[in-house]
Amino acid sequence: MNSSRPYLVRALYEWIVDNDCTPHMLVNSEFPAVQVPQGFASDGQIVLNVSPSAVRHLHMDNEAVSFEGRFGGVPHTLFVPIGAILGIYARENGQGMVFDLESPFEDAETIEGEGGDDVPPPDTEPPRPSGRPSLKVVK
Repeated sequence: MNSSRPYLVRALYEWIVDNDCTPHMLVNSEFPAVQVPQGFASDGQIVLNVSPSAVRHLHMDNEAVSFEGRFGGVPHTLFVPIGAILGIYARENGQGMVFDLESPFEDAETIEGEGGDDVPPPDTEPPRPSGRPSLKVVK
């Protein structure tokens, strides 16, 4: 079964924009294939303003989110694999969703079962965020 993450990211983005709020994405900047300006990441994470007025050529599909944005006035092309998205929320009220960390080796199990190269899973689980979640109930 396909991951629900890309569908949830697209739905929450649309919901946030429809409610005249500013969608922000929390991204694991150290995830494989992520292309974000590294000078703006902190502790391996970066928050991206993905509102229609802040980005150009926004494209969301089941594999990645890509767009053009400005950082410090300098244009950049960003590419964020779906597995690197840790959350999407409205800047104004914090409503949205946080996702579990996704292992970059998650697809290796599928490939291994289909006769591809055997890729061993990582020896340890990825670190979990510390502290309690600060999500709000959306009715």
